[in-house]
Amino acid sequence: MTTLSPKTRNTRDAWRLGNAGRILGNAVTRFEARVLELMAGAGHADTRLPHVNLTRHLDLEGTRITELARRAHMTNAAMTELIDQCEALGLVVREVDASDKRARTVQFTDAGREWLAAFGKAVKKAERELLAEIGPEAAAVLLQGLGRYAGAVESIRVKEKTAVRLRSDRAV
Repeated sequence: MTTLSPKTRNTRDAWRLGNAGRILGNAVTRFEARVLELMAGAGHADTRLPHVNLTRHLDLEGTRITELARRAHMTNAAMTELIDQCEALGLVVREVDASDKRARTVQFTDAGREWLAAFGKAVKKAERELLAEIGPEAAAVLLQGLGRYAGAVESIRVKEKTAVRLRSDRAV
């Protein structure tokens, strides 16, 4: 086995360390860690990223479990486990869906709404810190560009799902 010098290895691997996906991932990791740190400082030390994933997809008036799973790109079983955790923390509760007694919706509890308000404050503070570090012009361009890119990615996902559904409809 040939061992490469650190300089050669770094040159050959530079694309892996400096590509857009890696940089975006590192930025998201840093931002989310800061938000969780702020949440801990606000008395919500039990908050973990999966809990955020549930709450960012939960409508204020409640959402069906199957819809939460779809929005979060998770299986129903994985979402149910996450709901169990958030329910144990007192953030959410399951209730019978008024429009379909067979279905369940997830609702924020009063404590969950308080948590959501604290989360909103933490996100805004982390955003202000980001703005202070990179400057308002760079932040505006970053958010506008990423918003456009994310919209394009979502558009591609919708087209792919539609194509898969159409293929399966034809097979019937």
